[in-house]
Amino acid sequence: MSDLRYQFKNRVAMEAPYRPEATPSSLAAFESFAVRLNQSCIVALMGSMALLVFVNVVTRYVLNHSIIWVEEFTQYEMIWIAYLGAGLALREGRHVAVDTLQDLLPQRARHALRTAVALAMLVFMVVLVVLGFQIVAFTWNQETPVMNLPTGLPYLAVPIGAAGFALHLTLFWRGFVERRFEHPDDATEAVDEEQLA
Repeated sequence: MSDLRYQFKNRVAMEAPYRPEATPSSLAAFESFAVRLNQSCIVALMGSMALLVFVNVVTRYVLNHSIIWVEEFTQYEMIWIAYLGAGLALREGRHVAVDTLQDLLPQRARHALRTAVALAMLVFMVVLVVLGFQIVAFTWNQETPVMNLPTGLPYLAVPIGAAGFALHLTLFWRGFVERRFEHPDDATEAVDEEQLA
């Protein structure tokens, strides 16, 4: 029983929320700006996608006229949302992970393992950026079927998203290694604490 209590206390301490304020102020300000910019892009994409789909449904069933480019455009928006959201999902610990092995390891070994995982992810993202820009260059002169946009535009989400993921991982490195993920409620709590003070 005491062993279970120890493991629970250890896990709670390990999963304490990440606080960017612990980093130097200029770096924390840049990190906050990067996160807010990323969130704003996703909100704008999701909002416009929802609006376009809603308008298209209304025009199809009420006016018996479909806006032909909406389906293609919203598919491309969904691709961008997925790639741009990957870095934010990392910060909140929302990616699928099997952590049974690392939970059994002592703290130092667990941190070493998570550092190796972070390094592997960073290398993979750098490779994805390079290969992503190559495929963008290769497909740029082709056109999409309906809107006649460069086919490289949807593919551009891959290197941009991978670069954003790498940036989030680099800024969030310590939080990732120590498994201290951000929680959406933390920002609200911080605002409430400032208002009470």
